[in-house]
Amino acid sequence: MQVIEETQVRVVPANEAPWEDLQAVFGTADAGQCTSGLIAYVDGEPAGWAAVEPRTAYPKLRTSRIPWADRTEDKDDEQVWSVTCMVVRKGFRGRGLTYHLARATIDHARTRGARALEAYPMRTQPGKTITWGELHVGPHQAFEEAGFHQLTHPTIRRTVMRIDFS
Repeated sequence: MQVIEETQVRVVPANEAPWEDLQAVFGTADAGQCTSGLIAYVDGEPAGWAAVEPRTAYPKLRTSRIPWADRTEDKDDEQVWSVTCMVVRKGFRGRGLTYHLARATIDHARTRGARALEAYPMRTQPGKTITWGELHVGPHQAFEEAGFHQLTHPTIRRTVMRIDFS
């Protein structure tokens, strides 16, 4: 499989993408719940999606231990955004699209008034099998290469990463 190059990728807000493109990425059953965030096109084909919104848009983050381990930050700060999920369409997986999506979340959040952007990715380990769906939060390395820094490492495989815009 060939790595996807930057020149092949175009990323747009999901609410600006045609309905059929969302269905191509998610399938007809799931597309209706994914009109926020970003959709990535590879050579014009809808190929992936990233959930990125103000952290307060994700109520489960308030009660999850992962983002809050060793932190006392205001959970209701609307100027802190989060990347909570990534989906890559079959046929585009394993080619680096999550790296492009991780970078795209930065400009998306910054231009919409975010003061900071967080992600909660999975740290893969050599020789360890990753089951389908575990990387829905994105790989640690993709966010690291995009410029995020690690805040905490609450579990063996999960990290909390952040990029501040101020």
